[in-house]
Amino acid sequence: MSTHLILSSVIFVSIAFILVGVFLLTKYLGPNNTDDKLKNTVYESGVTNPIGNTNIRFSVKFYLVAIGFLLFDVEIIFMFPWAVNILDLGYAGLVKMFIFIGLLFAGLIYMYKKKALSWD
Repeated sequence: MSTHLILSSVIFVSIAFILVGVFLLTKYLGPNNTDDKLKNTVYESGVTNPIGNTNIRFSVKFYLVAIGFLLFDVEIIFMFPWAVNILDLGYAGLVKMFIFIGLLFAGLIYMYKKKALSWD
């Protein structure tokens, strides 16, 4: 084994033990308020006494919109480095980006045709 591998393994194991030690230390040294009534009360967005049941089910459309948002958010993450290096990539990079955007646009059309974006 090389000395670099042994040194990195020792450092990794040492950091793991230090983290476990710090977590255990904070558990025993920190405050322990298990019976505090104020700490265990419900608090929702500034409302201390909620009205009604808090276990309501959300529509699947919320999740579909969230997935669509993440899809197009990731698109921007991939487009920014492409825009920075557009001159180095040339026409091949341009064609690949148009294919990428086309696939995402096809997904948007699919979502539109399945009426995932309509709020009835």
